[in-house]
Amino acid sequence: MSPDRPSRPENILALAGAGEDGELSDGQESVWQEVVKRVDEVYSDLLRYESDLEAKNAELEEAQSFISSVIASVSDILAVCDAEGKILQANPAFVTLLGRSEAKLIGAPLPEVIVEEDRALARQFLHAGAPAGDCELRFSTASGPTDVMAINFSSRFDHTGRCVGAVLTGRPIGELRRAYQALHTAHLDLQHVQKKLIEQEKMASLGRLVAGVAHELNNPISFVYGNVHVLERYRKNLSNYFAEAEKLEDAAAAALRTKYRIEPILADLTPLIEGTLEGAHRISEIVKNLRRLSFNRAHEAQKIDVERIVAVAAQWAARSKKNQARIGVDVESGLTLWGNEGQIHQIVVNLIDNALDAVRGRVDGVVSVRAHALGGDVEIVVEDNGGGIPESAFDKMFEPFFTTKTVGEGTGLGLWISYSIAREHGGDIFAVNRPEGGAAFTLRLPVGG
Repeated sequence: MSPDRPSRPENILALAGAGEDGELSDGQESVWQEVVKRVDEVYSDLLRYESDLEAKNAELEEAQSFISSVIASVSDILAVCDAEGKILQANPAFVTLLGRSEAKLIGAPLPEVIVEEDRALARQFLHAGAPAGDCELRFSTASGPTDVMAINFSSRFDHTGRCVGAVLTGRPIGELRRAYQALHTAHLDLQHVQKKLIEQEKMASLGRLVAGVAHELNNPISFVYGNVHVLERYRKNLSNYFAEAEKLEDAAAAALRTKYRIEPILADLTPLIEGTLEGAHRISEIVKNLRRLSFNRAHEAQKIDVERIVAVAAQWAARSKKNQARIGVDVESGLTLWGNEGQIHQIVVNLIDNALDAVRGRVDGVVSVRAHALGGDVEIVVEDNGGGIPESAFDKMFEPFFTTKTVGEGTGLGLWISYSIAREHGGDIFAVNRPEGGAAFTLRLPVGG
């Protein structure tokens, strides 16, 4: 023992100053009682500390159990990684998604459970010092890649503030995207239907207006028809009278006939009356078309000679356009169908009229009209060698007021009315661009009867 180091008591009795026989003096006994008192206080403190420690431990276990239950109940995936990107903890949603046991996941590098195409992106968020961020990843499972998932990476720090890993959370967005796409499609369809309803309401209003105009025009046209026919009878009577009177008249009467140009007037009356009748007939046809546009669909079906109606339609269209295009007609002999002759005639005229417009300006313009039986239908095909139909027009060509013609040349109602008439007859109209150039419109109608 070092000489300068104080000696220590060998036992508690020596510390209390007891004699060799263990007897304590009054002072020593007082010291001993103080020691026992202090020991008792320390023991009480130890018991209290133990009780507090047990309570804190219970609270800690309860908090850990609560956190674990919350993590387990979260439907989003959650994984905790260390600084090397190895999985330290994974919630049940992540385990279920991957279809692996939690024991196999713990310690596995996170990139290994990600599809190969997305691993480079994931590594950008796993290296030390990487900032928090969002990305889209797919995970590899036994049944193949998962849906695309929206992933958030957050850095994880220890008590010293040093980055020790990352926390990954995410949820699938593939189904959400599909739902959004379906919603977007439904929204577009709704807009389209709304637009159609607005157009139909406009057309209904236009139809009512046109019906009124057609009715007002029909009355004066009836007067013109009636008066012109009466005038034609009067002309015949006058012609007969002057022819008979010429045999009986003298020189003075002949001079008066010449002075008042009776012969030229009588000669002009015939073409004048015929021209007036033709004009009245055209106006009558316009009125009929206007009434058809007013959506009055009460028409009686009749047997139609397809060959005759196609020939007349070709003549009418050629006469109205007066261009140099050659119109070829090839109709199967004896072809007939049941329907409204005036309406079917209007469709064919519209189709030929459009074909003539398509070849306008071409020295080699050709329009071909073919008609033949196809099963229980009659098919009328109108082809041209013009510039064809623009791709952007295919979805809208049968809509009202849509036209590819210049302003003032077309109303955009011809094909729409033709399509409506065809549908009313249980048929259809469709168009294609021909491989050799130009377009082909096909009118298909049931034979009916």
